[in-house]
Amino acid sequence: MTKKNDETITKINELLDTIRPYLNMEGGDVEFIKYQDKIVYVKLTGACAGCMFSDDTIKNGLYETLKADLPEIEGVINVEL
Repeated sequence: MTKKNDETITKINELLDTIRPYLNMEGGDVEFIKYQDKIVYVKLTGACAGCMFSDDTIKNGLYETLKADLPEIEGVINVEL
């Protein structure tokens, strides 16, 4: 891993921490899995895992928030492990 990649991962986690309280209010959460090839992999947990709005949460919540501070990010994928 490069220093730039490490810095990006740190920033991703910081940004996810800003979103987390909103997910927690609805009984859900988000877990960072990895950052690879300009894609952020996360796992929605709790109520968010099975929510019919999870795609909206990924696209309009997580992706837009991350993209605003990290323009190099090209997508966010919810990984169901």
